[in-house]
Amino acid sequence: MNRARPRPPALVVAAGLVGVAFFAIPLVGLLQRVDWGGLWADLTTDEARQALRLSLVSSSAAVGLVLCIGTPLAWLLARTELPGRSVVRALVLLPMVLPPVVGGVALLSAFSLRSPLGGWLHDTFGLQLTFSTAGTVLAQTFVAMPFFVLTVEGALRGLDPRYEDAAAGLGAGRALVFRRVTLPLIAPSVAAGAVLAWARALGEFGATITFAGNVAGRTRTLPLAVYLALESDRDAALALSVVLLAISLLVLVSLRDRWWTRA
Repeated sequence: MNRARPRPPALVVAAGLVGVAFFAIPLVGLLQRVDWGGLWADLTTDEARQALRLSLVSSSAAVGLVLCIGTPLAWLLARTELPGRSVVRALVLLPMVLPPVVGGVALLSAFSLRSPLGGWLHDTFGLQLTFSTAGTVLAQTFVAMPFFVLTVEGALRGLDPRYEDAAAGLGAGRALVFRRVTLPLIAPSVAAGAVLAWARALGEFGATITFAGNVAGRTRTLPLAVYLALESDRDAALALSVVLLAISLLVLVSLRDRWWTRA
């Protein structure tokens, strides 16, 4: 027999409503300022389409890097006794709390043409990360990867090891166990982490403008286009802001409770 949940205290409800209003009021204010009649025209200008296309390409490329690097990293943090594992985890999660501009400065210090590593990449491979689309992808990957690693590590820690042990007992090697047993079991968390990382990469601003710059067609993503349009075309800035708001809201609603319960 299900027991009825007790009513929450009125003071708690009131405080919670104030918290909801704190987030809702700015968004309502944004939607009220949008010129809905000219929204499509603002979104189909050359500058807007260029920024949107670059954002989609760079954020998707960043998620590809996150999947390739973040998945084994999450496995190492969850399943091995690395020396100084807590320090490694703190280092991986640092971009979540580090000001993005500081992350951009760090990337600039490491990969600019004046740095040893950046100079070597340019001299050896002709690769310049600053003021380039590749630099945009690198900045987005830097800030987005912690969301993926945190989600997948949590899923791996919560996974029942008996399934993997049974497969190993039947003679399957580590690679086969991971590919045929572990990966399918954590697939929802991998997908959730990838979507979160993609949304974070799509909205990245500080590290991108600091490290990759604000070059039209190469590094000017949607957030940078919004920042620039605020000075010259406020309607366009509001229209692009609505696009980012809609994408972010869609991502969070689609995930529902998956990320919060698994992470």
